[in-house]
Amino acid sequence: MADIDIQIAHSNIHAPHVDLLSAWATAVVDQFADNSTMTIRVTDEDEIRQLNRDYRHIDKTTNVLSFPVELPEEIEERLLGDVVICATIVESEALKQNKKLEAHWAHMVIHGTLHLLGYDHIEDVEAEKMEALEINILNQFGYADPYVDRSVA
Repeated sequence: MADIDIQIAHSNIHAPHVDLLSAWATAVVDQFADNSTMTIRVTDEDEIRQLNRDYRHIDKTTNVLSFPVELPEEIEERLLGDVVICATIVESEALKQNKKLEAHWAHMVIHGTLHLLGYDHIEDVEAEKMEALEINILNQFGYADPYVDRSVA
């Protein structure tokens, strides 16, 4: 079973209960990297912008960042890394995209966790594989396909 450390950066941040955040990440980790450890940090726009600027050299906010751990081969720890999620951006996106807030949170946790496991969406083939995994895991929790356009015209 996965060991998920949940960090809420500030007391005024609204996020799903830690049990939900952990369950969503565990659903991914237990399929691909059982008995691994990771961190989910829920933060504000200032922190995620700084992280995006410092580590990706992109000076803007974003919804989720993933920082996989790169340990030397001789170290046998099963550390996956950190997923950092911006609460206000997730809330704003859910509203703008006409998605249920909890489902969008689940999507961001699952998406970020898959990035820790090496999945990406740069190339179309990789994106299709990653999206299929996301949809499948979200369906296990009863959430709809996040890639269906629900925006109001």
